[in-house]
Amino acid sequence: MDDKGGIESYDVVVIGAGISGMYALIRLRALGFRARVFEAGTDVGGTWYWNRYPGARFDSESYSYAFSFDPELLEEWNWSEHFAGQPETYRYLRRVAEKYDLRRDIEFNSRIRSLEYQEAGQDWITTTEAGKQVRSRFVITAIGILSTPYFPPNPGKETFKGRSWHTSYWPKEPVDLTAQRVGVIGTGATAIQLITEISKNVGHLTVFQRTANFTKPLRNQPIRDEEQRALKDRYPEMFGRCKQTFGAFIHDIDPRSIFDLEPAARREHLERLWSEPGFGFWLGNFMDVFTDRKAAEIVSEFVREKIRERVKDPAVAAILTPTDHPFGTKRVPLESGYYEAFNRPNVELVDLKKTPIQRFTETGLDTTDRSYAFDVIIYATGFDAVTGSFNRMEIRGKNGQLLKDKWAEGPQTVLGLQVAGFPNLFTVVGPHNGAAFCNIPRCIEQNVDWVTSALAHLRKEQRRTIEAKPDAEIAWTEHVNGQVEQFLIGQIDSWFMGANIPGKKRGFLAYFGGAPAYRAHCSDSVAKGYEGFEIS
Repeated sequence: MDDKGGIESYDVVVIGAGISGMYALIRLRALGFRARVFEAGTDVGGTWYWNRYPGARFDSESYSYAFSFDPELLEEWNWSEHFAGQPETYRYLRRVAEKYDLRRDIEFNSRIRSLEYQEAGQDWITTTEAGKQVRSRFVITAIGILSTPYFPPNPGKETFKGRSWHTSYWPKEPVDLTAQRVGVIGTGATAIQLITEISKNVGHLTVFQRTANFTKPLRNQPIRDEEQRALKDRYPEMFGRCKQTFGAFIHDIDPRSIFDLEPAARREHLERLWSEPGFGFWLGNFMDVFTDRKAAEIVSEFVREKIRERVKDPAVAAILTPTDHPFGTKRVPLESGYYEAFNRPNVELVDLKKTPIQRFTETGLDTTDRSYAFDVIIYATGFDAVTGSFNRMEIRGKNGQLLKDKWAEGPQTVLGLQVAGFPNLFTVVGPHNGAAFCNIPRCIEQNVDWVTSALAHLRKEQRRTIEAKPDAEIAWTEHVNGQVEQFLIGQIDSWFMGANIPGKKRGFLAYFGGAPAYRAHCSDSVAKGYEGFEIS
């Protein structure tokens, strides 16, 4: 395993041991490649290892989220809920690691500091923060799209003498908040799950909201014993449907216009979607809700009515009711009692648009209106999405070019899988990739299958490198940006557009043509001899 310089050498280095990295390791082994995985945490799981905050759970159906490649695993695993919580999902991923004995090829507590392409040897040197170096012909980044936490830039954060952490760094030991004064900053998808849960048993909770979010009831239920068999029998059909739907969920967009229905029938249809569990109200709604402001406003006002019905104080309801963006143009969180949390006497809501945070203090924080004292401050402030985890590594390609510099004005890729000037580097679930707006495991499997098949192709053809072509990179980047212009989602500030990070270049970070179209682009490239890529 050591080369002549004493550095360990592998065919492939994989960065990250979440769902992408685990599946990549399984596939690489099956194809006979020597692979080594580096993981910053102490165990497998990725998102489901790091995000252990109270209330964390699926918002896609458990059974549609599971790995599809192993019929035996599908048969043996029983999900307990239609939308499983973090502890169960983490157990599932550990079971996968045990079944495939993955841990023997994973180095934990190993965050990557740098990747450097060696033009002379046409390989990569990967360096951990501890200084360990390994050499590999190929590198697969499996680092996730929401894995670099963002903290607001208000001064004084380090002066606070109480306990504080970002939700993705929730302590492993139990946290008792029953007699604590707690401040939660943020009301995005994570915060909505967290607030719902901790509000049930907290001394006093103050929620600081910058932007109100549209949400939809999750309507989770336990899976009854008699349902288990039927669900397992439906796996082939369900995974087949996920390959056909826009977001690779079991829900698909209604091709009709909302204006095809008379108002009474339209209302009845929306009520039916609203009463169903999961994402159907978002990803199963009328097509023009995603493209037409008037259509989107009808649905938006429907949801606003639902919010006002559930919050007792009209002033609080007004703060929680979004008016600055249409429904569905940001990722829609699913909730199970979020609005009722604000009816509790020990829960307070602060509108940061009216009274912004000025600074953190030894005892809490100051807004423009008053000072707040806390025992615990929890940052539910989101992530530097998609590109953030690339930027915190020093990734150098040909001629020492730094990836962060290349992407300073926005990411450029071919199929969201490779970057010109960075041979043999694969960005699984990277920017401009179909998996960045998708029922992620469904698109992860497609991404990893494509990448590992490409590696097998190179080996068969006795070729050493594969690299995105500059003209294809320009074309794909223009295609991604042009496609999203047809949709309202491209007009609204959100993490999809990088707009949650001060100073970040605004631009769409995912691919919004739908999972089937993305898969077709990838398959077409292969059919045309890996069109868009230079193989040498």
